[in-house]
Amino acid sequence: MKIYNAEIYTMNSASPIKKGYIEIENGIIKAVEQGVPQTIEKNDIDASGLTLYPGFIDAHTHLGIIENGIDFEGDDCNEATDPFTPQMRVIDGINPFDECFREAVERGITATASSPGSANACGGEITVIKTSGRCIDDMLVKTAGIKFALGENPKNVYNGKDETPITRMAITAIIREGLGKAKRYLEDTEAYNADKENLDPPEYDIKNEALMPLLQRKAKAFFHCHRADDMCTAIRISKEFNLDCVIIHGTEGYLIADIIAKAGVPVICGPVICDRCKPEMKGLDIKNAAKMCSEGVELAICTDHPVIPIQYLPISAQTSCKGGLDMMKALEALTINAARIIGADDVIGSIEAGKHADLQFYKSGTNPLDLMSQPVAVMINGEIVFKESEIK
Repeated sequence: MKIYNAEIYTMNSASPIKKGYIEIENGIIKAVEQGVPQTIEKNDIDASGLTLYPGFIDAHTHLGIIENGIDFEGDDCNEATDPFTPQMRVIDGINPFDECFREAVERGITATASSPGSANACGGEITVIKTSGRCIDDMLVKTAGIKFALGENPKNVYNGKDETPITRMAITAIIREGLGKAKRYLEDTEAYNADKENLDPPEYDIKNEALMPLLQRKAKAFFHCHRADDMCTAIRISKEFNLDCVIIHGTEGYLIADIIAKAGVPVICGPVICDRCKPEMKGLDIKNAAKMCSEGVELAICTDHPVIPIQYLPISAQTSCKGGLDMMKALEALTINAARIIGADDVIGSIEAGKHADLQFYKSGTNPLDLMSQPVAVMINGEIVFKESEIK
C-alpha cells in the first residue's frame, strides 16, 4: 500500500515533506519519499488535502488496568498487600475491551505505556501497548521497565495500614534493599553461568528475576515523583545502582530543571490539566514543561489516564504550549520523544522506514493539538482502525 499526495510530518526532521508518499508493507513503513510514486495501485490512498503525523503516544497511563466506570472489580492497578512488588506484570491486568481504548484511537493515540499504580515503593512492570486489539498479547510492543514510587502515595497507603513504609526514608530503604538483593542475585547467576560445573544457581526468586533487566540496563527504572526532593532521590538511587532512570510526573521539575538536565534524566510530564489534588502537587504550573525543555530536559507529556481521560492528551500538550512550550516541541513530546523515553523509538514515534505504520490523517491546516481537532482517519500497523470520513 502507498499513501501519496500527503503533507508528512515525519517527526524525525525539522521540516515536513510538503508533497510526499509513504509505502507500507505488512504493517511496516518501507519508504518515505518526496514526490509521487511511480506506480499507483487500486488500494493505494490519495491523501490530497491531508496532513499526516505519527500516531500520538501517551507515555504514562493506567489504560485498561483501571477500567472505565468500574470500582474495585475493574481496578487491578495496585497490589497493595506488599510494598515491593516488581514481579507484577501490568499486561496480566489489562482489559483491552475497556471503551477508553476506542476513545484513545479516535483521538489519534496509537500507543501508550500502561503502568501499575503508585501505592507501592515498587509496583511492577510497565508495558508499551497499541491501543487497538482484542488480546493484549497481540497489542504488545515491548516491556518498558519497572515502576517505582516515591513520596506521598506509598506513605498514605501504608500509614492507613499501620505498616511500613510511612516515611520517605522507609520508601527509599525498601527500594534500596530490593535492588541490593537483586544485584547479588544477578552476580550469583552470572557466576553460575560462568562455572556451571562447580557452582549451583541461586535459589529462584521472582522479584529478583524481575529486577535483573533493570540492573543490566535492558529496561528502565520509572520513578513516580512530584516533589523536587523526590526527583533528587530518584536520581540518587539511579546513580547508586547504575539505572536508566525516567521521572514520571515531575510536577516541580521547573524548580530543579538544571539538575535534571545535568543528570541526563528524561521526564514524562503530567497530568497537566488537573487540580492540585494533594499536597505534593501544590506546585503544579502549566509553565513546567516549557521551563524544563528550555534547560535541555528530554520531555514527554502524559495524561496519567484515568486521572485525565486519555483522549485529552493533545490538549494537555496544548496547555503546555500556553505555558510557553513551542508547538513542535509539544508534538515531539507526544511522538518521537515519548517513544524514546519509553524505549520504543526503534518501532514507533516517527514516520520513517522500518517503523510501524501508525499514522494520523488530518485535514490540511488543522492544529492536531487543538481541542476541536479530530483526525479524519487513524492507522495502526498499516490498518485503518478509525475513519471519520471517507479517504480515497
